[in-house]
Amino acid sequence: MYKRLAALLAGIAFTATSFSQTAPAWFTNATRNIDEQLSKAAEVYTPGQNPRSVTCGTVRLANYRDWTTGFFPGSLWYGYELTGNKALATAARRFTLALDSIRYLTNTHDLGFMLYCSYGNAYRITKDHTYLPVLQDGARHLAARFSPKTGVIRSWDFGKWRYPVIIDNMMNLEYLYWAAGQFKQPGYTKIASTHAITTMKNHFRKDYSSYHVVDYDPTTGKVLSKGTHQGVTNESAWARGQAWGLYGYAMCYAQTKNPAFLTQAKHIASFIMNHSNMPKDKVPVWDFDVHNAYDVDEDGRAPRDASAAAVIASSLLDLSTEVKDGKMYFDYAEDILKSLSSDKYLAAPGDNHFFILKHSVGAFLFNSEIDTPINYADYYYLEALKKYAAIKKIKR
Repeated sequence: MYKRLAALLAGIAFTATSFSQTAPAWFTNATRNIDEQLSKAAEVYTPGQNPRSVTCGTVRLANYRDWTTGFFPGSLWYGYELTGNKALATAARRFTLALDSIRYLTNTHDLGFMLYCSYGNAYRITKDHTYLPVLQDGARHLAARFSPKTGVIRSWDFGKWRYPVIIDNMMNLEYLYWAAGQFKQPGYTKIASTHAITTMKNHFRKDYSSYHVVDYDPTTGKVLSKGTHQGVTNESAWARGQAWGLYGYAMCYAQTKNPAFLTQAKHIASFIMNHSNMPKDKVPVWDFDVHNAYDVDEDGRAPRDASAAAVIASSLLDLSTEVKDGKMYFDYAEDILKSLSSDKYLAAPGDNHFFILKHSVGAFLFNSEIDTPINYADYYYLEALKKYAAIKKIKR
């Protein structure tokens, strides 16, 4: 996301009180709320114990081993860019450096989420080389999880699977693309692109919806099974999984200009944007195939997933800059951001335990993080707002 946005974001910093007339009112209001929420959160929470979500009124904290731990520092960095509040940059540095021990982890594919969103944003913004050794170690450990036999990076080291790969893993490829250039490791580019090609072949159905988990034989590379760990059924379209796929292929195209990746991203976007079960406000329920037999909200639908909506918006804004018919992607993303910036989803300052968005779903089938604020929803919402501002050329 950093290389792709460099040209758009260079020199862009916004203050909550100095937008030009080109800034929509909803955008200005959202940015004010973001400044207040992140400022309070940075005071309340402790580096190394980052806010992840809320369950029954209690904040769930994430230590350095949690896959979500990089999102709060990343949100602080994005918040600084959106608001110009230097105190957020100071807090972002504290919360980022507290995650130093992630550099030693070898048992997770989530190093992109954990390090690229925190240390990666820190280095992009500050160019402080203090952040590079951790990023270098993390990229090396992520690349080491790739197998030439399977053509993919292993996701999990637990469960019944032999070599499981989840669609979420597409999000961590950008870390390798960036690290390939930063650390002069061209092999990382080959690993990332091979993973994307193999995933494109095995993870997607004819309608371009995605399975959540594909299990491979580690010896032969043969696909053993396709199913889900978080969707309602093995054949359903888990909403955040569709968002991960869209984001991943839009990003892979931006990094490589491989037209196959662009075609894939456009097909996934079409599946999402034209789905009959997409609500009018374009914030999807947690699985596109869920129905009223499941816990319904006040609208008579299953719980919404603001995190999926935020990732979709960020992805479509990227896609809008890569194609001739980009306006339809931009307009759809803008509609999502307007919805997320409404009172229904955007928390009032001081509320929501200082998270920014309400109404996300973590893992419904495990009764975990249902209809709650979640840190990655905030992160990708902020990222989408930054992209929106850059495209619209909103200035101070």
